[in-house]
Amino acid sequence: MAGLFNRRQRGNAAEDLALKQLRAAGLKLIARNYHCRRGEIDLIMREQDDIAFVEVRQRSRSDFGSAAESVTHHKQQRLLATAKHWLSQNPQYANSPMRFDVVGIDGAGQLDWIRNAFQDQG
Repeated sequence: MAGLFNRRQRGNAAEDLALKQLRAAGLKLIARNYHCRRGEIDLIMREQDDIAFVEVRQRSRSDFGSAAESVTHHKQQRLLATAKHWLSQNPQYANSPMRFDVVGIDGAGQLDWIRNAFQDQG
């Protein structure tokens, strides 16, 4: 159980770091850790008229690729489905342009923010 708790603490710390950076860049937080049966979105932010659904990934080592590269096609599909569910629950944003950003954090705490990291192909 201690491993899960530590992983959750590291995840929260990574999200805090990403949130601080995104706010410094002018984005406004709408929601954090939005859950539904389809999945979870770490951060939902607003930048002017755009809604940014943000996945935060942290990796201590890059042996198997960067943190951002760990967002697989399957994870992208879950994020898309979760974003559509969130939009259905928040119709005031339904006509806002949306994008999917990934914030990768390496073991040294370096942040790599990829705007529009992937798109809805459907």
